[in-house]
Amino acid sequence: MTDHNPRPPHRGVRRLFSRTSWPEARFLADVLRTETVGGVLLLVGAVIALIWANSPWGDAYTELGRWVPWPGGSTLHLDLDLATWAADGLLAVFFFVVGLELKREFVAGELRDPRRAALPVVAAVGGMALPALIYLAVNFTAGGEGLRGWAIPTATDIAFALAVLAVIGAYLPQGLRAFLLTLAVVDDLLAITIIAIFYTDDFNLLPLLGAVAPIALFALLVQRRRTWWWALIPLALIAWTLVHSSGVHATVAGVLLGFTVPVLAGRSRDGRPVPGLAERLEHTWRPVSAGFAVPVFAFFAAGVSLRGADLGAVVSDPIVIGIVLGLVVGKTVGILGSTFLLARFTRARLDEDITWSDLLGVSLLAGIGFTVSLLIGELAFGAGSEAGANVKAAVLTGSLIAALLASVVLVRRNRVYRMIALKEQVDLDQDGVPDVYQRPGD
Repeated sequence: MTDHNPRPPHRGVRRLFSRTSWPEARFLADVLRTETVGGVLLLVGAVIALIWANSPWGDAYTELGRWVPWPGGSTLHLDLDLATWAADGLLAVFFFVVGLELKREFVAGELRDPRRAALPVVAAVGGMALPALIYLAVNFTAGGEGLRGWAIPTATDIAFALAVLAVIGAYLPQGLRAFLLTLAVVDDLLAITIIAIFYTDDFNLLPLLGAVAPIALFALLVQRRRTWWWALIPLALIAWTLVHSSGVHATVAGVLLGFTVPVLAGRSRDGRPVPGLAERLEHTWRPVSAGFAVPVFAFFAAGVSLRGADLGAVVSDPIVIGIVLGLVVGKTVGILGSTFLLARFTRARLDEDITWSDLLGVSLLAGIGFTVSLLIGELAFGAGSEAGANVKAAVLTGSLIAALLASVVLVRRNRVYRMIALKEQVDLDQDGVPDVYQRPGD
């Protein structure tokens, strides 16, 4: 793709959002395909929940979420209802995949190079700090328990955001897609840290120490490439149970298990490279996460009932205002502003294929804070509380506004890149690697 907005060459100038390597681009394409399908299923689950919760059969939806399938599990704190099993149990699969992805990014992906990692890390921090500050500013005068929700608008939903990007931005530069994915990965890491530190109640050290043993055995097996499902899955379940009993949110167990898996690829007996274990496990479990775990969680978490609700009171609730402003304004200004400051003080420039309008669209897209935002909302206020219902309405509203505004910007930009793509055809050599990923002489 040639530059549609030519700039004079600058030797030694650092380029932001430059094209990734060919292996990374292929991995990104595979992730995008899976997350796009997962995002659609997530949306379907949320829509079904909203329709059911606001139908004449809404009480049945509420009763389904509150049903306890194993009342005898109180000894291990496992007498949980279905909605809690979805949030604590199924999302552990999601966070296991996040753990795999985080380690792969830091060991073999974009984050292994500190210079390339600086951009998504700075953008993620800015995109989380400003929404939190906006929320606190709105809720500070109101005081009370509302301040507990400061972290709700800080998260970006990777499945939802990538699904929207795939639908409306088929021709957008690959560097933008890589940036959004890496930004969401760093965002998830920070969100996990926030959950573990600020939303842990009734901490019990003994079960947490007990979880070290199954996690260590799990690590020993995967480090030796022993992928016995009959051993790994029970060890993971034991680790999850002990972390849950400690008072730390059980999804943290999924991240810790993901961190133990080796990343670097090996070679077969004939010398051909083979994917690393982390990539293989991610390929196996990502469809389970995106296609089942997250949509089921969305089904139980998104069903806010507006029947008989005082919409005026909901709209004027500081919690709702803080979340919506945090997701729509805070995320956009935080990511765009931190990227601008990074470029300003390091004298870096955007890659030739990308404009600030493109970055504005992606920054708006990062305001889709669905899965983790809803999870933090439940941890902060409780699933059945009035504040919890308002959190759901606010997250859904803010995410929808962010998606619509991002679509307005990116559809226009996608049209520009589509016209360029129609004029230029990417050539493939016999090795199947596009020329844009090769240096002269390769």
